[in-house]
Amino acid sequence: MNHLAHSLARRRLAGALLFCLGGLGSAYANDSGNDVRTITQGAIVRSYVVRVPEGVSARGLSVPLVFVLHGGGGNAANAEAMTGFTQKARKEGFIVVYPEGTSRFGTRLLTWNAGHCCGYAMRKSIDDVAFIRALIDKLSAEYPVDAKRIYATGMSNGAMMSHRLGIGLSDRLAAIAPVVGALFGDEARPANPVSAIIFNGAVDQSVPPEGGPPGGRAAHAWDGKPTRPALEQAAFWARADGCETVPEKTEQSSHVLTRYRCPSTRDVELYLVKDNGHAWPGGQSGSARGDKPTSALNATDLIWAFFKAHPR
Repeated sequence: MNHLAHSLARRRLAGALLFCLGGLGSAYANDSGNDVRTITQGAIVRSYVVRVPEGVSARGLSVPLVFVLHGGGGNAANAEAMTGFTQKARKEGFIVVYPEGTSRFGTRLLTWNAGHCCGYAMRKSIDDVAFIRALIDKLSAEYPVDAKRIYATGMSNGAMMSHRLGIGLSDRLAAIAPVVGALFGDEARPANPVSAIIFNGAVDQSVPPEGGPPGGRAAHAWDGKPTRPALEQAAFWARADGCETVPEKTEQSSHVLTRYRCPSTRDVELYLVKDNGHAWPGGQSGSARGDKPTSALNATDLIWAFFKAHPR
């Protein structure tokens, strides 16, 4: 392959990855170059953006910490703009962090190692659980973080990573909120219960709610293992949390809500959003070619309300 053909192939690969694993390109710039911070974990320099509401340190009160993970091919700035979590954090008074995955292209096409997905991070077996654990320790030393109110959410590849964090960091996380993600059926049971609120799009073709092989044009970024049906995400966490085995289902004009009755303060909920594809409900589209998010409900509002009600 000559240089021109190789360059075009790389561009097509990049476009496919961005479109199918969340549509999360670098469509948004950070507010300033000083926003991105770094931490060295496992001999790898990792990057993240942290937003701390004004006056948090001065008040001396412990506050919640929320991690928001970008989709495959995305970055912190894109996840921030897409979800609107910074505005929510300023209004509600919690710290929000946007960690970044890894890539062989430097700061472009970043992915998370969610086991069977995705891209560079998966192929190189990057220990992203250890990265987030290190970030929790670092941020807890720098800010008044409430150790009982640490949470993780993410979209697509970031949603799969949210599941992985819930399993690997069940001693630190109180709840998770995967958005348009999936499980693969071979996940280990977490050592501790973790509440979960989950969102899937009924018309999602990239991560189909019925499960199966990865959709879209980026199947090469997965290892080929089919995803399980969306509802099995809720069943997995219901088992982990000791919930009743048969869920309650409620249908609304915009969604079908599957909810498990659980002991103590735990809850497991899954929203199957009827007119939503591979997008963050109520947020911004990740790219010009990405699915348009539904306006029927707002995932960020629902996620924060759920997190707020579920400490560890």
